[in-house]
Amino acid sequence: QVQLVENGGGLVQAGGSLRLSCAASGRTFNNYPMGWFRQAPGKEREFVAAIRWSGGSRNYADSVKGRFTISRDNAKNTVYLQMNSLEPEDTAVYYCAASLHPGIYTPINTYEYDYWGQGTQVTVSS
Repeated sequence: QVQLVENGGGLVQAGGSLRLSCAASGRTFNNYPMGWFRQAPGKEREFVAAIRWSGGSRNYADSVKGRFTISRDNAKNTVYLQMNSLEPEDTAVYYCAASLHPGIYTPINTYEYDYWGQGTQVTVSS
């Protein structure tokens, strides 16, 4: 059974940092892209960042460029999201996702992902 388990969420003041991790089990995603999405109350789930299987290509939403960094450790079957200069608008549940579409280097749409984690809450206070 494939599982994606996120960790690292929490409460932080504006301007602070958090590092999310997502560990995959049940199969390896070393040859596939992975990504992060988020969903705030009353809003649709939105793309945050994605990374190619090799880590050589990354894609970010405009709202997080320059503040967030996605990375992966294929030896650990884990993907990370380093979040700096956090803003209250970043408050959301953050979801890790894995895609089985190797031809799409850095997917940005939810339908391009096949597996999802349960989510971790990130709350940024002003």
